[in-house]
Amino acid sequence: MNQRDKLIVKYAEDLKLRFDEEADLELLKKITIGLGPSIYNRDSATISSSEESEFERVKTQFLERKLKLDPIETDLDSPLTNILEKYGRTHRTKYRAVVYYLLVKYYRKEEVY
Repeated sequence: MNQRDKLIVKYAEDLKLRFDEEADLELLKKITIGLGPSIYNRDSATISSSEESEFERVKTQFLERKLKLDPIETDLDSPLTNILEKYGRTHRTKYRAVVYYLLVKYYRKEEVY
């Protein structure tokens, strides 16, 4: 099992533990691959919920650009805030792949991957 596959297993376990959700491993793998080498860097592999710039980055780079969501027609703040709250504000390791996976499922944008 290579390093990426180990991370995918870790992300799936995190989804089960924190969100009580069985991961669609194929989708999770595609999202993880889409994140590229950033998954191997501790800082870029996680999301800081305390930084407003990080919140905005997820909205613009992922929700608007990748998922092609219109911020005028679609509420981008509430789902992201809810996911981060459920993850736990004090929980330091909020994996970007897990957050992106949950956002893709929420907006039903699996076809992007």
